[in-house]
Amino acid sequence: MFKKYLVALFVLFGLNSYLLAENIYPISREMGSGTRGAFVDIFDVKEQVGKKKIDATSKKAEVTNSTGVMITTVANSKNAIGYISLGSLNDSVKAVKIDGVAPSVENINNKTYTVFRPFNLAISSDNELVNDFLGYTSSNQAKSIIQKAGYIALYDNEFSSKKPSGKIIVAGSSSITPLMEKLKESYKSLNPKATIEIQQSDSTTGINSAIEKIADIAMVSREFKDSELKNGLKTQVLALDGLAVIVNKANPIDSLSKDSVKKIFTGDITTWEKVK
Repeated sequence: MFKKYLVALFVLFGLNSYLLAENIYPISREMGSGTRGAFVDIFDVKEQVGKKKIDATSKKAEVTNSTGVMITTVANSKNAIGYISLGSLNDSVKAVKIDGVAPSVENINNKTYTVFRPFNLAISSDNELVNDFLGYTSSNQAKSIIQKAGYIALYDNEFSSKKPSGKIIVAGSSSITPLMEKLKESYKSLNPKATIEIQQSDSTTGINSAIEKIADIAMVSREFKDSELKNGLKTQVLALDGLAVIVNKANPIDSLSKDSVKKIFTGDITTWEKVK
């Protein structure tokens, strides 16, 4: 009887009653994903094992292998929570505030929203076409594309293509891929002699492809590991990207603390009534 009374109160005040008891359904990215790596670092979803801190994402979390699948899964499950690139956010899901601050480019720029990561490039080839394309990605022409896509551009250089011919293979992060596709098409309008093949996978696969000389450029949506930087790859930051923590649009939760997000994904918080 008392629980029914509480449910009635929650409904009266516009809150969804499933928050009283239903389990949270956390969705994570796969191991090797740069988005997962950045999320785990930013929210400290880690545990100490010996001298190392390792990923402590709950084994009960469902694992998805792309940004698109993450969004679809959260959109179709009222109790789901996940995380995506801010630039990939659409209106099929809801991005929650973190410690009361909304995820936005403006709030990243004014340093009130601290949940962001670099979009890195690792370069294994040194030739005229690769250098011309990289010059374009840090140009004022690329800046407008990066900003329109919802990311933070770091450069505003003048650029004029030398129009070299050849082929580039770009491989890696599914979070960076949509932006790279836009940059590819814009660059090809300036240099139709270029062929650019983009292979979507994850950050770790991308950088391994660059190390093995299978790809000319790797897309890495997290910080580089020391072991990766020992392989002689050149690096460049393409842009900055916020991470958005997302829930189903029917979920009345509007804001979460960083600590609550961490505890949800480590499995320490399992029901919505316990979140802050």
